[in-house]
Amino acid sequence: MSSMFKLYQKLLRKYPLCVQSVQAGILMGTGDQIAQNFVERRKIEDLNFMRSAQFACIGCCLAGPATKTWYGILERYIGSKNSVAAFKKVLLDQGCFAPAFVAVLLTVIATMQGNDIEGVKKKVKADYKDVLCNNYKLWPMVQLANFYFVRLEYQVLVVQTVALFWNTYISYRTNRDIERTHKNV
Repeated sequence: MSSMFKLYQKLLRKYPLCVQSVQAGILMGTGDQIAQNFVERRKIEDLNFMRSAQFACIGCCLAGPATKTWYGILERYIGSKNSVAAFKKVLLDQGCFAPAFVAVLLTVIATMQGNDIEGVKKKVKADYKDVLCNNYKLWPMVQLANFYFVRLEYQVLVVQTVALFWNTYISYRTNRDIERTHKNV
């Protein structure tokens, strides 16, 4: 196990954006599978692997790069010297990044679901407030611990690990109306 962690550390140092993007993709896709298997309780023949692939793509192409870049910006301008720095990072993360990221994430998910512009607007409007409020129930404490105790290069991994469960919620939340529609047809 320690050799796997050493390999991870080596790759993380050499290719930080790539490694963090891939891990975000894997964990977002896994979060969707958890939602389908354990929350929605789908039968194996009813699993939507395309949906999981879309979530993995969102992790690789959006969530991983965005969080890696954002944490770099926070580190550069605020640093990580003490609890005041960690608190400032949480305020910026939850006050600026989270509202924008939730909007972008919901827009991308709605677009990948095949919605037209009006459908995307409707989905984002329907889900945004609830998702953002639930974000504030979880992420401020996670981020405070993350920014205070965790070295910069591991912060995305910590967030993506917690996000495995968050992504399960996001997957379920953004797909529940679609699933209801398909069951009623």
